[in-house]
Amino acid sequence: MFTELQYRLLKRIAPGEPNQCSGQVYADKSKLQLLLGEALMAGVEGKTIIDFGCGEGSEALDLASRGAKRVIGIDIREELLDRARQKAARAGLDRVCCFATSASERADVIVSIDAFEHFDDPSGILAIMSPLLKPDGEVWVSFGPTWYHPLGGHLFSVFPWAHLVFSEEALMRWRGTFKTDGARRFGEVAGGLNQMTIRRFERIIDASPFQFASFEAVPIRRLKPIHTRLTREFTTAIIRCRLVKRPILGGGVPLTP
Repeated sequence: MFTELQYRLLKRIAPGEPNQCSGQVYADKSKLQLLLGEALMAGVEGKTIIDFGCGEGSEALDLASRGAKRVIGIDIREELLDRARQKAARAGLDRVCCFATSASERADVIVSIDAFEHFDDPSGILAIMSPLLKPDGEVWVSFGPTWYHPLGGHLFSVFPWAHLVFSEEALMRWRGTFKTDGARRFGEVAGGLNQMTIRRFERIIDASPFQFASFEAVPIRRLKPIHTRLTREFTTAIIRCRLVKRPILGGGVPLTP
């Protein structure tokens, strides 16, 4: 009964598909530069880079246009890889960029943009990344919004924190009125949604082959005055960090905290 009431309320609030997190803020701009900063972007020239979760390849093409020697875009969705290949061909960058569901070439840098809140198995992804990265390489990560952000539910945030107010069952039933893929859980939607929090991400890194070289919880502009270590789960816009491989003990075992 309660789920039915929530469903009807959602239908009234949002009778059609919302447009949250559409990415329009990055139109005609370098998303990589905005998220990672000019200092990191200045260091791509001559490097082999893997874009993990490349989608349609926009960021891979950006890296190639900035002088990267080789850019390998990885994604599990073949339809997006096809679009990425077409875009690379149109831009004349298909000799620099390749797109596939896996890679064997080792990279100087691995980039992951807006993906760690979507990976079904983020720990497994880090385990895949590790042998693909050169010993002195870095992983550049930026993602968000995280789960407790006002729009952390992405599509499901029909108003701030709606994804925390309504049940998963009600939200999925509401989504079914305009999506026909049969998804019944957050993790089953296109692209996935793993309810990633800042603390969970930190724990995943602590248990991985990597450690933080830098970490920044970038505050939501309007909430910056109240952004602290205690409030960051609710006031952080994006996570931005650099990862490096954890030092290896004499026996070949990564040194963990």
